[in-house]
Amino acid sequence: MIQAFDTFDGAILVDKPAGPTSHDVVGAIRHQFQIKKVGHCGTLDPAATGLLIILLGRATKLSEKLMGSDKVYEGTIKLGETTDSYDADGELVTSLPVPPLTLEELNETAATFIGDQMQMPPMVSAIKKNGVPLYKLARKGIEVERTPRFIHIYNYRFTSYSEPIASFRVACTKGTYVRSLAHDLGEKIGCGAHLQTLRRVTAGKFEVAEALPFEPLLKLTPAEFEKRVIPFLQLAQAE
Repeated sequence: MIQAFDTFDGAILVDKPAGPTSHDVVGAIRHQFQIKKVGHCGTLDPAATGLLIILLGRATKLSEKLMGSDKVYEGTIKLGETTDSYDADGELVTSLPVPPLTLEELNETAATFIGDQMQMPPMVSAIKKNGVPLYKLARKGIEVERTPRFIHIYNYRFTSYSEPIASFRVACTKGTYVRSLAHDLGEKIGCGAHLQTLRRVTAGKFEVAEALPFEPLLKLTPAEFEKRVIPFLQLAQAE
């Protein structure tokens, strides 16, 4: 029988695969290791991969502090197609020819997004309007007015381009919708675009290279699991 860590406090770094929700990861760890209090900071969409910080015990109280950290993402954008969710999971809205583009021209456009800005959240998001998540309204074909959010883009650069797929890396503040960045980039270019893949590589001072893939994590013994837990005090002192 697996030992229950009822009083264990700290965090586990998980490399989330595409498919499960962030809530699914929390539930699986809670069940597998019999930990009463488990949470996460910084939701990743089901299709997104990468760093997910899982909090245990008393460390769940640090969720807001850790969620406020800056993030770095890598991913790909598909030019020429827009979707209602701004990513590959949505329904196709428009399809237009992609104009001739070089990597340099893409980076010139990306550079216009760097700095402070107000970003409009997509309709297909977990933000609530009168207590109802926007994505539930979007599924009913209802579009409502959203409030733009203040964000900051530190760096936004494309690393490769083979029409119509462009690979990028972006460093940004919390609350940034990378899907919206992809959509807005397509609007500026004039052919539309949507986010094809997304991977979170950094959250604050934590790196995905330090994380363990989800499935291997669930196969750890309780002792092996315990060795990978970042202590509460170390988390509390994280900048």
